[in-house]
Amino acid sequence: MSTHRMGKINQLVMEWPQGTVRLASSLNKLGYSKDLLKKYVYSNWLESLGYGAFKLAGDSTGWEGALFALQSQQNSTIHPGGKTVFQLKGYAHYLSQRHTIIFLFGSPQDCLPKWFKNQKWYDTINYSATSSFDYSSKIYFSELELGNFNIRISSLELAALEMLYLVPQQQSFDEALQLLEGLTTLRPKVLQSLLEKCKSVKVKRLFLYMAEKNNHTWFKELNLKRINLGSGKRVIVKGGMLDKKYNITVKR
Repeated sequence: MSTHRMGKINQLVMEWPQGTVRLASSLNKLGYSKDLLKKYVYSNWLESLGYGAFKLAGDSTGWEGALFALQSQQNSTIHPGGKTVFQLKGYAHYLSQRHTIIFLFGSPQDCLPKWFKNQKWYDTINYSATSSFDYSSKIYFSELELGNFNIRISSLELAALEMLYLVPQQQSFDEALQLLEGLTTLRPKVLQSLLEKCKSVKVKRLFLYMAEKNNHTWFKELNLKRINLGSGKRVIVKGGMLDKKYNITVKR
């Protein structure tokens, strides 16, 4: 390999955060051609994770490092949300931490690439693409520091709504109620904004029902008149009882 190419690969390795993935599209923009990347793989500098994605040879990467690539190099809306945020922030300490389902959320236009889905991650990945939430504002997110890099995750307020989006098909009613009980410090202004923009009537009604049931102080600061709760009944728990205030069937 020429001195010039050695200089390029040395620079690339030095600037590459350990544990992360780099996308071919972003490397091409930096002057690393498709052929050059192939030579780096052949020379055991890089490892291909599938079409369009690479990691440093011998490096260990998890879903977090792969998600870093999507967020930082592709401006993807895909992010950890729902119950996963509570686990990451220690609000779900009683749940099993050994093998978990990682709940990712994003806008409908963002798909998990094939190389991402083909990896054998330690955790199971569950991705929901939905237009129910507003993913355009930074106020609905926070940064999770992972040593060499950060990833964007849902705020506690957004995560609570995302968790309820999965009830009852992928998230149990009882566990959601228990997790919501511990969220005593949610920001009412952020919640108000999220609830006004949320397009899921089920999520809004269920959230308000659980918040009121848990008697959270921040619930009293919400303006329910500005939140569109739609019309008609919503069946959350089959065979459950009807809560007449929010017009949803909940657990007896």
